[in-house]
Amino acid sequence: MSKKSEKRGDKHSRRTLARLNAVQAFYQMGIEDQSANSVVEEFLVHRLGAEIDDVQFEDSDKALFKDLVLGAKERLEEIDAQIEAVLDKDRTLSRLELVLQATLRVAVYELLARIDSNAKIVITEYVGISKTFFTGNEPSFVNGVLDRIARTIRPSEFD
Repeated sequence: MSKKSEKRGDKHSRRTLARLNAVQAFYQMGIEDQSANSVVEEFLVHRLGAEIDDVQFEDSDKALFKDLVLGAKERLEEIDAQIEAVLDKDRTLSRLELVLQATLRVAVYELLARIDSNAKIVITEYVGISKTFFTGNEPSFVNGVLDRIARTIRPSEFD
């Protein structure tokens, strides 16, 4: 997918929707104590591209969605360590809102594992997703955390 097709516009790209759905799935795993596999299956069968209450939802990149959720869950310790390393000393990941945790975890997984995704686009996408859920300083916080992590693990993309 070209960089141009991933930019936010009137319609969200299938990759943007996959990222949003992955954050929602990760959030659901946190509040309902469900396995990653069962949540992924639920989303794939009942939500992605489905019609719910007479509203047709757009389809997302299902392969990306599945990889983001399952991969982030599999590498959770590594991801959490990356996040904790850049947080201020008075903040801990466990004290952040569950949606914020989900956003950061999925984004950091994508930065670590999906080298096919440009780091700057990944950061922009997840900052945009955080604006869906928050109206305060949280999007700026997401930007700062992801920027610090991306510059550490993908420095060549910031030269």
